Amino acid sequence: MADIIDSKSQEIRPEDDEVYTKMEELADELPESSPRFILLSYPLTLGSGRLAVPYVLLYYLPENCNPSQRMMYAGAVELMRNTAEVNRVIEVESEEDITSIESKLQGAD
Repeated sequence: MADIIDSKSQEIRPEDDEVYTKMEELADELPESSPRFILLSYPLTLGSGRLAVPYVLLYYLPENCNPSQRMMYAGAVELMRNTAEVNRVIEVESEEDITSIESKLQGAD
């Protein structure tokens, strides 16, 4: 589910009720020039064979978003992190960053 900041009320709210099960679908739906916060719970198998389900905040900040939106979202990252109670924030800029998120979750930055 992607969250947006309403520019009029400055409220962080869900963009829609969509729950994505594939990273490719999520990447296809993200706008090319608007930031988003994405709460991600992603099951994966670690190199040790152990199953993990990290709960992280993806901070989608495309390169070509306008400066006022960039500042508005940058100012809300810690609020979103604390409210969602995630341990990790991962900044992503492109569809490729989203589709390759598993390697980042496994610690290979």
